[in-house]
Amino acid sequence: MSAIESIAKNSDLRKRILFTLALLAIYRIGVHVPTPGVDGSAVLSFFQAQSRGIFGLFNTFTGGALSQFSIFALGIMPYISSSIIFQLLTSAIPYLEALKKEGEQGRRKINQYTRYATVALAIIQGYGISTWLMNSTSPDGHPLVIAPTVAFLPFQIMTIITLTAGTCFIMWLGEQITERGIGNGTSLIIFTGIAAAIPGGVQQLWELVRTGEMRFALVLLLVAFMVAIIAAVIYMEVAQRRITVQYSQRQGGGGMQSMQTPTSHLPIKLNISGVIPPIFASSLLMFPATMAQFVNTPWLKALQDSLNPSGTIFNIMFVALIVFFSFFYTEIVFNPNDVADNLKKYGGFVPGVRAGKSTADYIQRVLERVNVVGCIYLCTICILPGIMVNQFNVPFHFGGTSLLILVGVALDTAQQIQSHMITQKYEGFLKGAKIRSRRVQF
Repeated sequence: MSAIESIAKNSDLRKRILFTLALLAIYRIGVHVPTPGVDGSAVLSFFQAQSRGIFGLFNTFTGGALSQFSIFALGIMPYISSSIIFQLLTSAIPYLEALKKEGEQGRRKINQYTRYATVALAIIQGYGISTWLMNSTSPDGHPLVIAPTVAFLPFQIMTIITLTAGTCFIMWLGEQITERGIGNGTSLIIFTGIAAAIPGGVQQLWELVRTGEMRFALVLLLVAFMVAIIAAVIYMEVAQRRITVQYSQRQGGGGMQSMQTPTSHLPIKLNISGVIPPIFASSLLMFPATMAQFVNTPWLKALQDSLNPSGTIFNIMFVALIVFFSFFYTEIVFNPNDVADNLKKYGGFVPGVRAGKSTADYIQRVLERVNVVGCIYLCTICILPGIMVNQFNVPFHFGGTSLLILVGVALDTAQQIQSHMITQKYEGFLKGAKIRSRRVQF
């Protein structure tokens, strides 16, 4: 039986998938709903001319909502930013660290704080972007704001309310998908926004072939190369370094005791930091280019020119920042001392290594070596698109960071679908066994 047939016969899974697709469709419809008081064509021409800066990165994650300045212009990024902030603060503030250790109740409290921070960030960003819109013009000189007053409210207040409400609605959509649909809702929203740009990129590539600007053989070679890159990303995303762990267990019977040591594994992903390092590195490197668009100073313009995404200086700094953030973020989210203490608490130990500090030091050494491999992988994936754009004039609409997000979310969703199918089969097996046992009793 194929996977599609299995999904079609599983009514609960089918409802979850349809529910997820319906909410994602609502999100894509909202991307095209304009914010009141804004000249959409003027804003679009402005962002097309300023696609090199950080706006281009944010526009990719919002699925084009920022360039159209729709009600979803801020996208899910305020929620992502607040989630990352609280994840970092959890390791720095004892109160949040204690909440994290309380289990489900503590997690809900942290999520509540994250939502409050999301609203605050959306208000701040809404104020900043509304003020900037009122003081900016399109490349041809047209003002971006055509209605200073909307529904008896000043444009800034209306924009803040609209963008904040849009972000809160997207956050609610993501939570509904996570609870009642399939996959992680926030990740799927970002996935949908990035994937929405793929058809346009394919169309532009076809236009280059049709007009003779690019040979068809070169296109086939590039497609084969990209397939190989995607296969490599899939392999590295699922790759793990497994540390063997044994658990001591005493079992008594008839006055005798025997010692058994069940074997398990502590998995450590090769890319334990995920896409956080490329996102942070891209944001920092694109910030000067963004500032140069608003502040006309010679030194800032020179810095913008030196940080060309296809240039050598940009790639060197990009690699250095990815390595830094990879080790920094891994140090925060993975604490070898806590892992060693938990192993000791439940009677686990690494063969040949003493429990306690020696185990923590061993895990730290393994983590550092794995992180080196992960950094090499991240750097290679993130700089290859820029090199290909520079060498072959390929119209990429998403780079290495977007590719990592697409593959990572697709793998996670596929694993959740598979786990759900296995759970349904297991529950059906138990139900059938229970019915048979009742028949035997009668």
